Amino acid sequence: MSVPEYTDDGGVFYDLSFLHRFIKPSGASGECLFLLHGSGVDETTLVPFARQIAPRAALVAARGRIPQEDGFRWFERITPTSFEQASIRTETDTFATFVAEATKRHGLDLSRATFLGYSNGANLVSSLMLLHPGLVRRAALLRPMPVLDETPPTNLGGTKVLMIAGASDLTYGPFAPALVTLLSQRGATVDARIVASGHEIGDPDAAIVRQWLADPAVA
Repeated sequence: MSVPEYTDDGGVFYDLSFLHRFIKPSGASGECLFLLHGSGVDETTLVPFARQIAPRAALVAARGRIPQEDGFRWFERITPTSFEQASIRTETDTFATFVAEATKRHGLDLSRATFLGYSNGANLVSSLMLLHPGLVRRAALLRPMPVLDETPPTNLGGTKVLMIAGASDLTYGPFAPALVTLLSQRGATVDARIVASGHEIGDPDAAIVRQWLADPAVA
């Protein structure tokens, strides 16, 4: 399969709620991916992964607003597995606004969007689903865990979720089943997988996400 050329389409955008890059391939398919990176890095880190799984999709690669080490994260943490609840809700609400802004700015079809998040970014996507139902219709969550102490009785009917945990991920892995249960109880269709990996992601994850996106039942 040939990989199309990409253009920056204006490069980095600073004027919306979140700094982001918009990257669109020649011969774009009309699909788009919102990319939410993990902790301590920036918006560029998931772009190669996204090009691997969906080479003809437009990419909205956003940067979390909370500084961490040499990079950024999506909301404040207390420990590696406990998080500041007010920060989660503030940043989730602001990201919901950003989705509407970016969709309009770049002429995207939100019904053809997939939200791809890794680690802290995956946790922001799950919070977005639970706090803003209907906004996310497809989500690929890589190494996620539940982060909200209290969740509203959200109806996630019609939402398709792929969740990939790492068999050797000792930090987030033990919490992944609880998120599967939570999203399923809210009505989402959850495809839960486990790969022979730790917290890092790689080619096995890319193959699973690519196959999942190609499934007509997910479209």
